Amino acid sequence: MRITRFYCPELNQNTDLFILPDAAHRHAVQVLRLKQGDALRLFDGRGLEVDAALEVVSKRESSVRLLSKVTVENESPLTITLLQGISRGERMDYALQKAVELGVTRIIPVATERCNVQLSGGRDEKRWAHWQGIVVSACEQSGRSVLPDLSTVMQLEDSLIVNKLGCRLVLDPLAEKGFTALEQQADITLLIGPEGGLSETEIGQANAAGFQSVCFGPRILRTETATVAALAVVQTLWGDLG
Repeated sequence: MRITRFYCPELNQNTDLFILPDAAHRHAVQVLRLKQGDALRLFDGRGLEVDAALEVVSKRESSVRLLSKVTVENESPLTITLLQGISRGERMDYALQKAVELGVTRIIPVATERCNVQLSGGRDEKRWAHWQGIVVSACEQSGRSVLPDLSTVMQLEDSLIVNKLGCRLVLDPLAEKGFTALEQQADITLLIGPEGGLSETEIGQANAAGFQSVCFGPRILRTETATVAALAVVQTLWGDLG
């Protein structure tokens, strides 16, 4: 039987009883209808994961008894920073969810020339909170105990200087070189455009900042497909897939 996992950043292993955060309480008690004595697993997003059992359940609050620490070793050997061009609605959600499942280390949402998403008037904060919820849910589902870092929205020119170490790649359908032409890497920064892709000027900016252009072959991929495919290729070639 699979044990449901809950993200609890306040998790403290130095206590026997732990009060569930509001979000975890609502999910466990109001959505999943877990009862006293039911097993669950908590993680703090920084590597600590603990088996627990519901001890006290009420409408407004519930607590668990912490039982034993769980050793989880499923983080990718690669350090992957994803510069994700912001796209609309479910496409962005899908890209973020799958990036977490595929072991990305850091995600930076990037505002680009062809970004059709309104981010002014406080919308950027609301969208970040929504995206963070996607990241947390993907961690809970995929078994990761380390939460990838989700940056605030950056302009393209600012994102290009975030990580100057390792291998820096930009997806470009006109590039002549594919992933298999690259040497083995351990630290990768990957720039992927939004709906409509990056403009020629933006790809030029990335190249000038030290990003190598790479392609997937003859077919043009949607932004959310490109994210999944690129991360899967990187993890297969140099990481822990396949």
